[in-house]
Amino acid sequence: MALRRCSVSVKYVLFGLSVAQMSALGVLAGVGLVTLRIWLAGGVCHSRVRLEGKTVLITGANTGIGKETAVDLARRGARVIIACRDLSRANKAAADIRQRSGNGNVVVKPLDLASLQSVRQLAKDIQENEGRLDILINNAGIMMCPKWKTEDGFEMQFGVNHLGHFLLTNCLLDLLKKSAPSRIVNVSSLAHEKGQIHFDDINLDNDYDPLKSYRQSKLANVLFSRELAARLKGTGVTVYSLHPGVVRTELGRHQFPLSALWKQILIIPMYLLLKTPWQGAQTTIYCAVEESIGNVSGLYYSDCAPKEVAPQAKDDQAARRLWDLSTSILGL
Repeated sequence: MALRRCSVSVKYVLFGLSVAQMSALGVLAGVGLVTLRIWLAGGVCHSRVRLEGKTVLITGANTGIGKETAVDLARRGARVIIACRDLSRANKAAADIRQRSGNGNVVVKPLDLASLQSVRQLAKDIQENEGRLDILINNAGIMMCPKWKTEDGFEMQFGVNHLGHFLLTNCLLDLLKKSAPSRIVNVSSLAHEKGQIHFDDINLDNDYDPLKSYRQSKLANVLFSRELAARLKGTGVTVYSLHPGVVRTELGRHQFPLSALWKQILIIPMYLLLKTPWQGAQTTIYCAVEESIGNVSGLYYSDCAPKEVAPQAKDDQAARRLWDLSTSILGL
């Protein structure tokens, strides 16, 4: 015991710090960590808007920020449709959303964004069985996966993150216009700032890199929102794109193929500083319900406030070119 006390004392002497000074440093470090955590949490949507009589469709809402968005909008009284690939997980999520929100009007629909047939089937189902669609939230996505292809042969990230939502949105535009004022919310990412649309190799067959692909798909989300807003001007349908923040979700599961030990050493401490799914959902919710932006369309948001996009995301010529390419690929 004496030897242990001597060892501790030597450490304080070596660092030139007293026990009181070490304690003070510990307190300061703790305060700094809490302050950093609060700052990273970002903005909160304070709107109290009710959504009784409104219908919301959210893609990929069985987990993460999509699920938290569904809970919030269900609490506001909306009919919430969650469209997901894994129906088993989706049904469990829907039961939880009903329980947490107190709203039993939460419906599960099948949707695989990597299959154009599945997207068209969902759109047909919504058109035939829903009298209205007030809010469409294109939330689902995939991040930095290996070089995979969709059912129709497209590069997976571009196919799921952009083409699937592009097709779904266009198929539902008539219903959204009929339900106006209505909103389309596209979940993008800060990653768009480093993105480039590779028009001559859109599937990156010649030079695939997971991050390069992800950035392209997220820039595509912002350019799609910009062009769609221009095309919908005067219809009562408004469009928003957003960065949710860096959030603790399953989206990054392809990023860190590390051993359990290295995940504990490298990832878990960083993970604790990330936004929770509830915090990450706040900007999506803000874009879906905030009254003050009801007549604003085509802007990009982060932390519940408008933010500047990267220069390449303001390129109207590129936005139109991407639109034309997408419609040609999809046969629209």
